Amino acid sequence: MSRHRSFAPANHLMLLMLLVCAELCRGAPMAGELRCQCVQTVSEVIHPKRISHVELIPEGPHCGVAEVIATTTQGKKVCLEPTAPWVKLIINKILNSTLKNS
Repeated sequence: MSRHRSFAPANHLMLLMLLVCAELCRGAPMAGELRCQCVQTVSEVIHPKRISHVELIPEGPHCGVAEVIATTTQGKKVCLEPTAPWVKLIINKILNSTLKNS
């Protein structure tokens, strides 16, 4: 004995909403592209010999604050507090070297 299942109007509405959402999300960028990379920042001084690379990401539509990400010589990425005095020195050094190389 087979039973036919009927969808209630609420189920039809839910299905329609899911289809509309799927269509709207088709060309949308990935969620990871539009958010800050740094959830927590560190303001304690890291010795320059322990830093192998520093990346400066200006504020923009992805994130409302500038981000400074240091990679240590051991490969660990650390988000630095952009307002810390020693980090400001690093930012100025990066910006000055970029201007000189332009």
